[in-house]
Amino acid sequence: MPENNNVNNNGFVIPLHRSLTERIMLGGAPRNVAIINGTLAAAIGLGLQLWIAGLAIWLVGHGAAVLVAKRDPQFMDVLKRHIRHKPFLEA
Repeated sequence: MPENNNVNNNGFVIPLHRSLTERIMLGGAPRNVAIINGTLAAAIGLGLQLWIAGLAIWLVGHGAAVLVAKRDPQFMDVLKRHIRHKPFLEA
């Protein structure tokens, strides 16, 4: 029997589209991180006319997001959950 990840225990096939399980990425970074990073870099580069600083912020931010997304594509969900939790539990 060929290996198929969509087969359940009874042998029935359940088609599952890839878009339901994979994260939406822009250039290898999560979509919301890429949009926020690009907006910040554009505001600094175009608004303040600091072209080199804007480009540097975009390169560093996007590069860091790509590296983290390669390790864990759901890091933004984990980060949001981490920020919401209290730093300690009361006894």
